[in-house]
Amino acid sequence: MHLEWWHWVVGGIALILAELAVPSFFIVWFGLGALLVGLLALAFDLSLTAQLATWTLASLAMVFLWFRVFKQSFVKTRSGTADGEAVGEIGLLVSAVAPFARGKVRFQGPLLGSEEWACVADTAIAAGERVRVVSVEGSFLKVDKA
Repeated sequence: MHLEWWHWVVGGIALILAELAVPSFFIVWFGLGALLVGLLALAFDLSLTAQLATWTLASLAMVFLWFRVFKQSFVKTRSGTADGEAVGEIGLLVSAVAPFARGKVRFQGPLLGSEEWACVADTAIAAGERVRVVSVEGSFLKVDKA
């Protein structure tokens, strides 16, 4: 079996159009890979194995680049995540915190399931100060003076 260049182009366009029906932003990369193989097959005489290998590698490379490089730059909503629930909450520092030294913050009500949390900060803050949660970093809350 020998695939002509236009088979790849038609298949690529069909896959790209299929992305409109299934909005996953995943199929489009295989369609673009097929278009690339179509262009290469037009310019060079490629065997079926080379065409399939090129399509597979090009499609996987585009999927990899999409998830590793480009998609990470999108702003994600924090709704429903620990960051979305905890950031901005105000608590009382019960144990002093300093750069490279953990402190402890207490909230009036449970925050993320606990009233006390270990915290970190960029600046030294004395115990008894009111602090605001800036971010959630693993199992620590990053705080700053409120």
